Amino acid sequence: MRIRFHQSLDELKEKLLVMAGMAEQAIQRSIEAYRTRDLEICELVFKSEPAINRLEREIDQAALDLLAMEQPMAIDLRFILSVIRINADLERVGDQAVNIAVRVREMGAYSNVDLPVDIPRAASLASAMVRKALQAFIEGDAELARSVLAMDDEVDAMNDAAFTALSALIKRQPELTPQALNALIISRNLERVGDHATNVAEDVIFWVRGADVRHKGSVAS
Repeated sequence: MRIRFHQSLDELKEKLLVMAGMAEQAIQRSIEAYRTRDLEICELVFKSEPAINRLEREIDQAALDLLAMEQPMAIDLRFILSVIRINADLERVGDQAVNIAVRVREMGAYSNVDLPVDIPRAASLASAMVRKALQAFIEGDAELARSVLAMDDEVDAMNDAAFTALSALIKRQPELTPQALNALIISRNLERVGDHATNVAEDVIFWVRGADVRHKGSVAS
């Protein structure tokens, strides 16, 4: 029975990694759509959302079944609880990708202008946070997860800088307000991706160390 239980845990982990791949691909596609203004790529993002949502429900159900049937203790219990929370954050990463694609589609109705914000760089950093948090999950590495928490401040700073620069642009050139507002929302979406990556990292620490580091200024050892 214990062998079967641990096989089920491995299967749950594999499903979550599939979910992670789908969410990360959605973000990458949405940013490529922004960079190229290719609305066909936006459609790929929209079409991926139902599959992400369906997999989220499957993972949640599998995790709940394990909790109900096996009544796991200690680290196995923390693992299953972490999977449930990470699953929710990955689904929301997918939601942010959809939000970005919506904004790119909106921008397609206006002329393509240079804006004082580096969306691809912000996306690269936010995506790196997601990848590193997932690597920490794969390896059960709390120290690697810690490093993700430190990256969040940089993403926040980039979003703050985008707000300042784009607000100033709107005042100088009000005719560019639609493009600037959409870019501002995209920047905010990427900041939220960083927040979700931070949540994943915190859940890895909870699983491995049993320490709840949410809403704290520093990570407990």
